[in-house]
Amino acid sequence: MLRILHISDLHFGKPFVPEVGEALLAIAPALKPHAIVVSGDLTQRAKRQEFEAARRFLDQLPRVPCLAIPGNHDVPLYRLAERLLDPHRLFREYISRELDQVLRLDHAVIVGLDSTSPRRAITNGRLHKGQLEFCARAFADAPPDAVRIIVAHHHFAPAPDYIHDQTMPNARRVIERFVDLGVDMILGGHLHRAYIGNSLDFYPGNHRDRGIIIVQSGTTTSRRGRGREREKNSFNVVELDADLIAVTHYMYFHEDDGFAPLSRHFFPRPGRRFNDIHWRNKYALVLEPDVRTVSEG
Repeated sequence: MLRILHISDLHFGKPFVPEVGEALLAIAPALKPHAIVVSGDLTQRAKRQEFEAARRFLDQLPRVPCLAIPGNHDVPLYRLAERLLDPHRLFREYISRELDQVLRLDHAVIVGLDSTSPRRAITNGRLHKGQLEFCARAFADAPPDAVRIIVAHHHFAPAPDYIHDQTMPNARRVIERFVDLGVDMILGGHLHRAYIGNSLDFYPGNHRDRGIIIVQSGTTTSRRGRGREREKNSFNVVELDADLIAVTHYMYFHEDDGFAPLSRHFFPRPGRRFNDIHWRNKYALVLEPDVRTVSEG
């Protein structure tokens, strides 16, 4: 089984909550991730001291492959000259020299895309044709059984709640291209609240037999939670095996001074159905005894 720790929107700077950060560092080794994904907004105002703090924090997480992409807060907002001329300078210096990245693991190919658009759309982001071609090349030689995962900070579909967020321009066309490329899952952030669903909930799709699992993380370590996760913190753990994809949503509970599972969502791998899977065995394999609520997706 492959296990991915998905965190997002750390917001090092004034919104960062140290005790929640310590709680994440405490639980991360026990989760035994094989890889870590950070879906953007590591800082609040893209300042050097914030990137330094973010780098120190990432270095304390388990020593496994880590893919981290920038969010809109990781480019300068008020330092206009820097935003126009070299917006990702500090991100490249402290986090990753590559903005679009590929992480190849056993049974998974993860493509991270820089959805920030510092010169055009500071809030809701953009993806460009060249990035979709980058995805196509990355997946071209993926093993047939590999799960194909996209990571982008900005969201392609709105959260199913009362807050009306503007989605990324041309999101529907991008989703259709991802479906053509056989993408199984999208990991994202930006909304500061989690949801787990499917692209077919929002777009009819150009292949009606399959959509893409959408996994959004809330803000993992800041005070900037929104909607049902206002002033709350969360992250996800994605588990993959030959038959099943399981996503566990963790939330920080102040009364426990730590993170605990809140819900779990199950999806059969493409081409499989639940009645093809030895369900009782799989359920016992992935379900931890302290999960508070089980949600079967």
